[in-house]
Amino acid sequence: MPFLAFLFIFLLLPTYGVVRKAFIANDGGYTTEGFTDAISKEWPAFWGSLKLSFVTALLGVVFGTLLAYAAATARRPKWLRSLVASFSGVAANMGGVILAFLFISLLGRQGLATKLLTEAGWNPYKSWFNLNEFTGWVMVYMYFQIPLMVLVTLPAIDGLKPAWREASANLGGTTWTYWWRVGLPVLAPSMLGGFLLLFANSFSAFATVYALNTSANLVPVKISFFLQGDVTGRSPMPFALATWMIIVIAVSMGGYLVLRKRAERWQQQ
Repeated sequence: MPFLAFLFIFLLLPTYGVVRKAFIANDGGYTTEGFTDAISKEWPAFWGSLKLSFVTALLGVVFGTLLAYAAATARRPKWLRSLVASFSGVAANMGGVILAFLFISLLGRQGLATKLLTEAGWNPYKSWFNLNEFTGWVMVYMYFQIPLMVLVTLPAIDGLKPAWREASANLGGTTWTYWWRVGLPVLAPSMLGGFLLLFANSFSAFATVYALNTSANLVPVKISFFLQGDVTGRSPMPFALATWMIIVIAVSMGGYLVLRKRAERWQQQ
């Protein structure tokens, strides 16, 4: 009961308030204009958030799974797995202004690494990289996306029984055969579920990218812009944007939970 009360007060009740305000017009009447305008007029912000979430989730799945497999299968040093798991637990929950400040100090225009690279003959800001734009956001997001994927994938990799590889080899299967017919099918639910989790995590992130670029054309930043403007309390736009965010995140997390249950079957065998 205390847990359900906590969910009601801090999750369900605020969600209801946001959704209700998304359908209230400036004059207090009911309207769906704000809900539809949130997509039609702010589609570039949604596209930016969807693109950033997809790219960071995809890269997080690839590199996070590889790192988790390397840590899970490494026999020496014995403390490597514990170190990777501990760091991932900390880094996966690190974000916001602190993380943005660290990257600004390192890879900002006056950052330490930027100056060292410039002195070495390559200025990243004269090529494809810019910490205040999409490429920079992707790099910063990788700091917490990859560790989060490591935490999601480690239990699934532990579920790969050595006997399965031995059975595949005894039947004449190659390494490619084992991964194509055994390894990847077992890891697929965890990897797909991890992708959805990383997608929702990136889509809802606000403080980190806002600290890097206050004018970023992303949905969380747009919500902040409307709430801080002169339309606070009157326009349904920020609440409509938040409602669409809730829908996207709810769908992603729902898919993650379904895939997670499927992945747990192999871990219990």
